[in-house]
Amino acid sequence: MSQKISEFAVIEDGAIIGENVAIGAFCFISSQTTIGEGTTVAQNSCIYGKTTIGKNNKIFSHSVLGSIPQDLKFDGEDVELIIGDNNTIREFTLFNPGTKGGGGKTIVGNHNLFMGYVHLGHDVIIGNHCILANAATLAGHVELGDYVVIGGMTPIHQFIHIGDYAMVGGASALAQDVPPFCMAEGNRALLRGLNLTGLRRHLERDDINALKSAYRDLFESGQPLKDTANRLLEEIKNYYVKDLCDFVLKTKRGIPFERKKQDDK
Repeated sequence: MSQKISEFAVIEDGAIIGENVAIGAFCFISSQTTIGEGTTVAQNSCIYGKTTIGKNNKIFSHSVLGSIPQDLKFDGEDVELIIGDNNTIREFTLFNPGTKGGGGKTIVGNHNLFMGYVHLGHDVIIGNHCILANAATLAGHVELGDYVVIGGMTPIHQFIHIGDYAMVGGASALAQDVPPFCMAEGNRALLRGLNLTGLRRHLERDDINALKSAYRDLFESGQPLKDTANRLLEEIKNYYVKDLCDFVLKTKRGIPFERKKQDDK
């Protein structure tokens, strides 16, 4: 087994450290931690509690992972933080585990980038290939799909759901759900259209055009939102449009868009 562990790191008995793991000086690793092969933990980072970290993650200095939830209801329950593979977790990030009321787990997928000072609150769920810019702050129970981008200095209210391929602009304040494929920005954040830059990297033109038409019908026509979503589900067979409409129908916090009357010009 090949490991590069500093003699100045503190690793409690019981921690499971995989092959080719590097741990820098003055790190703390709890007894319940599991670190997968190829992961690096830079100096002065702390990993607490029941934290499972997958393969080939890059954890930069002064990261704090798995410290107890910032929730006054927390009373020492058995909770955990689960991080997948190939994530980049930059300096001074803070990831909390779950709580009893949220299922007990904070879960991070694969291939995500968390820039400096990003905070993931308790019971957060992050998909794959997401980018959270500097000081993006997620409150408890927030859920992100895949390929989501969150701009810097942006707080996300608790229980928010952000769909696949969505983007939230920097210095925004988000208090409602953002549907997949859409872009929101502002304080308070409102939908500003589709995340076309992101969509062009991953979707075919016909799919993007179908989403453009659906977006106009849903958010710019002045028609009742859920009635329109139900109609589109019946009329349109495009997979991505169905995903967008399903999200609209299932939202619990509502969609932050500017309502227009039918006779607005």
